[in-house]
Amino acid sequence: MNGKNYIVRLDAFEGPMDLLLWLVQNNNMDIYDIEISKITTQYLSFIGARSAELDAAADFLSMATLLMRIKSSLMLPKESPEYQEAVEK
Repeated sequence: MNGKNYIVRLDAFEGPMDLLLWLVQNNNMDIYDIEISKITTQYLSFIGARSAELDAAADFLSMATLLMRIKSSLMLPKESPEYQEAVEK
């Protein structure tokens, strides 16, 4: 199984996982349009139908983790400039 054969299928995107991650990181796609749970469910079905390679699974987990980190960081409240200055001192 080659991890590059895995195609993400969402309402707003259809294509390889690495392209989806690149689009999000470069602000070409809104992270809020991405259902990470749907991607994970699709991937579990994908690897369940094949004998899994650890490298492909690790690549997927790494990219899914980055997507979750981006999405969760955008959901956190922004810190005030005063707080930032205090932390930097």
